[in-house]
Amino acid sequence: MENKNITVIILTYNEELHIERCIRSLLSFAKQIFIVDSFSTDNTVVIAEGLGAKVLTNPWVNYAEQFQWGLDNCPIETDWVMRMDADEYIEADLQQEIIEKLPLLESTITGVNLKRKHHFLGRWIKWGDRYPLVLLRIWRTGMAQIEQRWMDEHIVLNSGESVTFEGDFVDDNLNTVEWFIDKHNKYASREMIDIVNQKYQLFDSDESIQHSDAVQAKIKRFIKEKIYNQLPVFVRPTLYFIYRYFLRLGFLDGKEGFAYHFMQGFWYRCLVDLKVLEAERKLKGAESNQERIERLAKLTGLKL
Repeated sequence: MENKNITVIILTYNEELHIERCIRSLLSFAKQIFIVDSFSTDNTVVIAEGLGAKVLTNPWVNYAEQFQWGLDNCPIETDWVMRMDADEYIEADLQQEIIEKLPLLESTITGVNLKRKHHFLGRWIKWGDRYPLVLLRIWRTGMAQIEQRWMDEHIVLNSGESVTFEGDFVDDNLNTVEWFIDKHNKYASREMIDIVNQKYQLFDSDESIQHSDAVQAKIKRFIKEKIYNQLPVFVRPTLYFIYRYFLRLGFLDGKEGFAYHFMQGFWYRCLVDLKVLEAERKLKGAESNQERIERLAKLTGLKL
């Protein structure tokens, strides 16, 4: 790509296991690579800088706030911006597609959707409604923002239209199962906050995705908030697992697939429901939303 015209922003905290793989998959098309690090204690920063990335540091609150901080503070010099996670990488066919197609897009196209593959314990999870997950990951500079949510945040275009490229990027975390469980325990607390917020209107809701052309994301959000979250606790994760594993053929993903669909599609969802039950008990008797927020902050340790 003779005139590289894309900047990539990656959020990190102790990602020495993944960051080199991620950055190397970007070098063929990225002019700038910025790492927004929340004070890693391993070799993440050393590895990233050794590969030419520029590192900025900022204290962590949540993903949405950290990424928006990156958009606001990284000195972006290119016409396009890309979001990547440290445990993701771009496959070769998508690298080439970005090189060839991005410069040719019409000015009315302000965003590019990419298709995500998820790997778990070394296996591509093809079934259970997990592929393709179409996400807006590339956009014209200044033409998009990230939703301000505690979980399930998306990049949303301010105007214009998006196209979808054919190649894939891969989400393949190499950490242990213990790490996976700890991560989802933290995710469950954040998702509980979103569910409780939907009920009590504790915070302003970011509804910007409703005005975008992100069809798949809008459908999933509608189903989650208007249908799934309205079902009884523990019934909803049971129905969701049956849908994913049997109706959407998740059983075809083998033993690794069973572990993934069960843990991420059932166990995790049950954990969210358990935390919702716990939160509701803690919120009994609260006389204002401010009091509810303070109680939730104390319960979760999150900076609400």
